Amino acid sequence: MARVSAAAVAVLVVAFAAAAAAQESCNTELPGVLVGNYSGLNCQPVWNNFVLRYHQDKNNVLRVVLSTMYSTGWVGMGFSRDGLMVGSSAMVGWIGRKGLPHVKQFALRGKTSGKVVVNRGFLVSNSNNHDHTVVVQQARIYLAFQLQFSYRLTHQHIILAFGSSIPVNNKLTKHQDKTSFTFDFTTGKAFVDGSFPYGLRRAHGALNLFAWGVLMPIGAILARYFRRMDPLWFYLHVGVQFVAFIIGLAGVVAGVALYNKIQADIPAHRGLGIFILVLGILQILAFFLRPNTDSKYRKYWNWYHHWSGRLVLFFAAVNIVLGIHVGGGDNSWKIGYGFNLAIILLAVIGLEFMLRTRWSKESEPTPTY
Repeated sequence: MARVSAAAVAVLVVAFAAAAAAQESCNTELPGVLVGNYSGLNCQPVWNNFVLRYHQDKNNVLRVVLSTMYSTGWVGMGFSRDGLMVGSSAMVGWIGRKGLPHVKQFALRGKTSGKVVVNRGFLVSNSNNHDHTVVVQQARIYLAFQLQFSYRLTHQHIILAFGSSIPVNNKLTKHQDKTSFTFDFTTGKAFVDGSFPYGLRRAHGALNLFAWGVLMPIGAILARYFRRMDPLWFYLHVGVQFVAFIIGLAGVVAGVALYNKIQADIPAHRGLGIFILVLGILQILAFFLRPNTDSKYRKYWNWYHHWSGRLVLFFAAVNIVLGIHVGGGDNSWKIGYGFNLAIILLAVIGLEFMLRTRWSKESEPTPTY
């Protein structure tokens, strides 16, 4: 029993020491040659003694410094579109036999060394390629590089690997060990591939887009342009808006669950969402509190109901676009919502023109003969 306890204590001591070493790496200053181009980075231990420093600026330039223990061989960081090694592109660094630093991009087109092709891949280096470098200091290697993306990187499949042999003629030997995970560049959290709640994120986006971006505008269109269909327009307006609110509320619940899982730091999106939800609740309450049509307060109620509804529609559209952006939505989301928004705007312009034309005709005096 004493032996088992001693072994358990030893394991805990080793684990604590490893964690402390990783944390010390975040607290340790970067080598002098990296100060300047790679200052002010976020830092996160990600795997074994690998530490990832990163920062993405407003122009979607990602600066990365990947560090780990090193004696010889190569270290690489891959970016994958689907979490698989094959089809990914990797930035790989090593110190050559003559002590010179090497940083190359490799396209991983297969599992054999012949299909790992140097100077190929979908990663785009920042214009200053000389900023890519490798530094070894105090038995740690620092692989530093800058990449230009056409979008803001959020949840990205990452592959880390290292090999014990120095590449010859830019030929990588088989990795000694590797890992893959999804890294959230907005919160600095890593998820084991398959554990990130992609389904919850899709549900949050789809429910809110359909509720606030499709049904709510349709309900508003019914109320403004189809009043001649009395009282049908009223029942359709109330029914559509109520269904939209219920679906939107489900989308908000999905968003809260998503936030609790990933703790995404997106205050603008979250703040707008809360504001829109509050306005939506006030609209529902307004339905039950509306005065009679002959009440002296009805005009104030109408003013409040109309303008708060317009605010909901406007800020909902802004927040949907913002959500697609910060959520890393692909082109299908952007094109789909853009097409939907264009159809709604064209319909509103056409119906508004017809409405004002009818108003002008009705205001003309009846000719007498």
